[in-house]
Amino acid sequence: MQTAKTLTKNDVLKSWFRWYMFAQSNYNYERMQATAFAHSMLPVIEKLYPDKEDAKAAVQRHLSFFNTEPICGAVIHGITIAMEEEKANGKPITDGAFNGIKTGLMGPLAGIGDTLTQGIITPIMLAICIGITNNQNLAGPIIFLIAQFTIMTTVQLTMWMNGYTYGKKAVEQILEGGMINKVIEGASILGTLVMGGLVGRFIPLQTLISFDVGQVKFNLQTDLLDKLMPGLIPLALTLIVLSMVKKGVSPIKLMGILIALGTVTGILGIF
Repeated sequence: MQTAKTLTKNDVLKSWFRWYMFAQSNYNYERMQATAFAHSMLPVIEKLYPDKEDAKAAVQRHLSFFNTEPICGAVIHGITIAMEEEKANGKPITDGAFNGIKTGLMGPLAGIGDTLTQGIITPIMLAICIGITNNQNLAGPIIFLIAQFTIMTTVQLTMWMNGYTYGKKAVEQILEGGMINKVIEGASILGTLVMGGLVGRFIPLQTLISFDVGQVKFNLQTDLLDKLMPGLIPLALTLIVLSMVKKGVSPIKLMGILIALGTVTGILGIF
């Protein structure tokens, strides 16, 4: 009887570390992250396929188009490793099965990952750490870097190991019944709330317009706008910029417009 081919935790971790270091190192329009995916699979392939031709075939099947969010998308790699282990032990798993799993999961997991990492984790950490930095505290950027590294690494490694441990069934359960849409919608709402809070807190735009009413000096900002609605001008500016983005104005052009307007209105003493 043949001895079963099994992977150790160290083999799986070696594979994860390669993805961690090289996930976004070789993008191209033909394959996107495929070369990084194949590179991350090499420790597993070398362990499971001592025959050179079998190893070549294994690398080749992982060079098909692949593109997902590297943190949450790491669960796909864990599932793929589990499938490779089963295939090396004689299970009838075809190359099409590998590609089917990767293609079916990379889109939905990219949506979850982008929302989680870019729409929730990073804005929340920025909101906290910018507030610290605004008090002239050097700890702000240091805490941000350490927290980002720790959170992202922990999430990615957890997804990777769970993908390997539980296989495709766990992910399929998440994708069934529209649960993924609820997760993305909830995360998007939370991320939007956080970004809305950042607008009011970190855009300190105020008008300098003031004039005399009789013998009383009337300041438009403090005597009217702040009492009417604090942060009204930053909100108005944000909505204007949003409407211009929706009309197709490029972010670079918008930045140029804002810089020019800020310079002119600052010189004139309006804002």
